Amino acid sequence: MTSPGAGMDLGSDAGDRFADYPERAARAGNAAAPSRLTLLLEAERARWFYWAPVALGAGIAFYFSLPFEPRPQAALLALMFSSALSFAFSGATIATVLTRALLLASTGFALITLRAMVVAAPILAQPTGAVDLKGYIEQIEPRDGPGVRLTLQVREIGNLVESERPGRVRVRVTARRDDFAPGDAVMLRARLAPPGAPVLPGGFDFARHAYFEGLGAVGYGVSRPVLDPDAGPPPLSLRIGAWFQRARAAIGARVDRVLGGESAAISKALLTGERGGISEATNRAYRDSGLFHILSISGLHMAIMGGAVFASVRLLLALFPSIALRYPVKKWAALAAAAGSLGYLAISGTSFATVRSFIMISIMFGAILLNRPAIALRNVALSALVILILFPESLLDVGFQMSFAAVVALVAAYEGVRDHYAGQHARDFGLLMKVVLFFGGIVLSTLVASAAVTPLAIYHFHKTQQYAVLANLVAVPICNIVVMPAALAAFVMMPFGLDAAPLLVMGLGVEAMSETARWVAGLPGAVGVLPAIPTAAFCVLILGGLWLLLWHGRWRFFGLAAIAGGLAMAPLKARPDLLVGRDGQLVALRAPDGHLAALPAPQSKFELTRWLESDGDSRSAADVVGTPGLTCDALGCTGRVNGATIAVSRHPAGIADDCRTADLVILDVPAPVACSRPAAVIDFFATRTAGTHAVYIAGPRQVRTETVAEARGQRPWSPPHPWTAEGQTRNHQETASASDGGPMPLHGSSERRRGHSAQAGYGSRISQFAAPAGLLDGGRKPRPDVEEEDPPNPGGAAD
Repeated sequence: MTSPGAGMDLGSDAGDRFADYPERAARAGNAAAPSRLTLLLEAERARWFYWAPVALGAGIAFYFSLPFEPRPQAALLALMFSSALSFAFSGATIATVLTRALLLASTGFALITLRAMVVAAPILAQPTGAVDLKGYIEQIEPRDGPGVRLTLQVREIGNLVESERPGRVRVRVTARRDDFAPGDAVMLRARLAPPGAPVLPGGFDFARHAYFEGLGAVGYGVSRPVLDPDAGPPPLSLRIGAWFQRARAAIGARVDRVLGGESAAISKALLTGERGGISEATNRAYRDSGLFHILSISGLHMAIMGGAVFASVRLLLALFPSIALRYPVKKWAALAAAAGSLGYLAISGTSFATVRSFIMISIMFGAILLNRPAIALRNVALSALVILILFPESLLDVGFQMSFAAVVALVAAYEGVRDHYAGQHARDFGLLMKVVLFFGGIVLSTLVASAAVTPLAIYHFHKTQQYAVLANLVAVPICNIVVMPAALAAFVMMPFGLDAAPLLVMGLGVEAMSETARWVAGLPGAVGVLPAIPTAAFCVLILGGLWLLLWHGRWRFFGLAAIAGGLAMAPLKARPDLLVGRDGQLVALRAPDGHLAALPAPQSKFELTRWLESDGDSRSAADVVGTPGLTCDALGCTGRVNGATIAVSRHPAGIADDCRTADLVILDVPAPVACSRPAAVIDFFATRTAGTHAVYIAGPRQVRTETVAEARGQRPWSPPHPWTAEGQTRNHQETASASDGGPMPLHGSSERRRGHSAQAGYGSRISQFAAPAGLLDGGRKPRPDVEEEDPPNPGGAAD
């Protein structure tokens, strides 16, 4: 009789892995012949664990995809139901795989639901004027430009009661880095706002990121901060954190004395995690060359530091045969390396990326203690599980995604190369071959890592670095051989005042890396730009890559088909024909040449730059403003897209004509009820309450809009805007008729909804809106939620 698995190549060692399957199936009561899928899964049983973080992440992703906040009872019921299913169907292979995956997904869903409840803290409801702000300094970050950014543990914000007062805020202030120290109690006048919403529907949500950091407001100071003499001592946790902050500041000051300029800023980033002093030009050069990963303390730096400690301790102990031959010096070295990595974590700022890297390297050293291979996919999967259990929100962190994508690909490639060269030892190769293998390994690892992170870079940043292999081939050996060992030596010698020499060596290496970054970034076509791709295409690409890397048998090559499908889906994302900014000032229209043309608007550079990146447009914001596509006069601007007329009204005298002739009207004031002809009206209240509007136009009067508010849903980090309820009542007042000399009814009022909109009465009464005084000029002030802009000069009077 032919075996059910005949004709299938399940992998070279498949027979060993499912040879005992018939006995296990018989014990489970499964007398039927196993299916081909069952045999495939049994052959890969040792790799089921690799998929555990994927299933856990699927449940977390489902939580974030919901347009509402799920009840904890729902998460608990899902977990109980999946547990029962997993227990009931624990015999059959396919059922076991499916029910365990469902159980892990339910666990992830429950974990993130619980995490959202635990970190819940007050969020500022709406932007404020200048208010008194008092608090303790948690962190001081230098910026590229004047001033610093302070993260404060809040004591007081104006007259806000405790239930409304955010616990942590971040403000940009005009001060020097040395004026204050972490733990100081300060007070100042500041303009605050809730953490910013996405600038595009489906874009990066800073407010969600801030929510899980406990950050309830951002803003800028309108006065210089001063020490608060009435504040008591800071909390104990803050005093402990302040001690490490002061240690980092002392290290940074030492680096500044020995080095200078960009070399000092980058060295401080690698030593203490403080990246704020790096200029935007240098950041751009590293980013465009594909070397930006070097500037962030991540797995590369933690591995070099931990590996250097491991090798040094093991070498030192090996010098004493009486110790090396009697004791497990390799395990001792692993313990020392883990302790050294912990110290590096404490000094380098405990950012999430650094914590993630520490967890990964600690698990690798733990594997050495347990006599297990340090570099293995099982350790990578275990690291991902630990991180997702402790910080389930990290699934959406770009650094987490790119780090694990690269590590999974590199470890899978390493295991393949290791299996291919099994039985051969490094001593079998000559010196020349070792050099070739060293640089060949850098090229191979860069190619593998670049291929793994490219879908993520395109999805999140809409860019690719074309010469990343060249840049890494030059810079990574400098980082590995010169920069990081010198950094370790500087750490060791700094308490004795002997750190100048290693810091100088480190500075030379940093300068060499920076020159490489600038050279590669300046090459023609160094950066490729691509438009945004659909989320579905991104998910298919990632799933295909995981299928290819995590399985072992030939069926893993089905992942290539999924990758091809994801690539085919990538260009299918519709691009908006019109974009209206979150304050109604910025408007961008798709011109006949297919590119965006924007109207000039204050404080719009950050927003417009993100729009261009999403559109796959390499032009700068300045190049786009005023380009052909819109015809403007003193009253506003008009344009045509797909046969539809677009009107942007900038003066009350032009609203009447725009409402009579346009298919879409955009106003930076509340819309009158009489403006009823257009297929859509986007006014002051629409942008303030719903955020950025993406408009898709199929033809005259065929207008569809997507808003940031619709994409975000009602979540703890995106509460409904206060104006959506009370603002409609307060501001959308109407009179029985527009002809009685009172204010004109506004767009969306109850009279409009009943179909009784008045068509007469524009003329001189068009400017008599029922909006309270001072409401419309709020957009003229600097936006406190746009952190990329420098703080204004605090010399003027505070409002």
